[in-house]
Amino acid sequence: MKTEQRNWTSNKGWQQASDKGLNGSANFVTVFGSRDALTNPERFNEIKAFYPNAQIMSGTTSGEIFNDSVYDDSIVVSAVEFEKTKIKTVKSTISEHNGDSYATGAAIAKQLKADDLKHVFILSDGLKVNGSELSRGLNDALENKVTVTGGLAGDAAKFEKTLVGLNETPTEGNIVAVGFYGTDLKVGFGSVGGWDVFGVERHVTKSVGNILYELDGQPALDLYKMYLGDKAKDLPGSALLFPLGMKVNEDSESLVRTVLAVSEEDKSMTFAGDIPQGATVRLMKANFDKLIDGAGNAAENSYQSLGAESDFAILISCVGRKLVLDQRIEEEVEAVRDILGNTPSITGFYSYGEISPLFSTVKCELHNQTMTITTFTEA
Repeated sequence: MKTEQRNWTSNKGWQQASDKGLNGSANFVTVFGSRDALTNPERFNEIKAFYPNAQIMSGTTSGEIFNDSVYDDSIVVSAVEFEKTKIKTVKSTISEHNGDSYATGAAIAKQLKADDLKHVFILSDGLKVNGSELSRGLNDALENKVTVTGGLAGDAAKFEKTLVGLNETPTEGNIVAVGFYGTDLKVGFGSVGGWDVFGVERHVTKSVGNILYELDGQPALDLYKMYLGDKAKDLPGSALLFPLGMKVNEDSESLVRTVLAVSEEDKSMTFAGDIPQGATVRLMKANFDKLIDGAGNAAENSYQSLGAESDFAILISCVGRKLVLDQRIEEEVEAVRDILGNTPSITGFYSYGEISPLFSTVKCELHNQTMTITTFTEA
């Protein structure tokens, strides 16, 4: 397994960080970049010229991760030559399945399913897709036997449109998945948050799918505005400062949900994943040191589940973490590097949602406000 990387900025153009001579032999390429940069077809044509024989997965971001650094308004390209592993790519659109995220996930999984399927990495539109339903469709079709990681594309803190593509300039409404096949590939994963819960426990008294209408009989948006104070004028972006910690029932694991959109008309809030009626939630706030420690813990979990040093790591961290950590944002990437060491090439992006199993299971879940890491190596 070999990797090389390059990045693009408007003032410097293309810069190559590592050159392993993979122009003709790379079979998988990840491309993460800002919406303005990725919608320019010249950029895709240049990437295709760099790696003419590769499957190229691309998506927009709320910030790009390139080794130990975090960028905005750039493009980060990582090329991989898998020497012993077969890959298969699938693209679907949410409109093909009448807006049904579950059906979309199930259809993608069925196209990838095989006896030697080792892992699935998925990159989804971040605004038109319900991430928890997408994950549930993948899990059910794969019979909870194959690990799935990935995330929802971002759009800075604008929440206007997110774009995903496969072997073309990315567009809206797409979901792209890569299946990895064979016994020689090892894949590790970890997903950890680091937020503190506060305030009283509240019950979801009215919701439909990922749209929350009421908490304890009160309009959800009014409650959020009360906590946000002056920052309420910056919704939905400012709601990222106060995600929800959710438990579907008292025996379930806690998940985090973050806001994608708000409606002044019916005082509702749309989240990246389901908020089931009857669930209990508590508001959360940032703890800087715990967020950075959480990134390190995610790296530790991915290292342990891999059982070896990795050659390639994809980091997907939530846009909310980026907004909160601000000038300290690179500290969470550095915490990951400290655990994974200097060997792996690191790429990734800031997202509208992260997909990963919890550490002790195969079943994937939608997460928000986490650092989620996928590590790869070949035996």
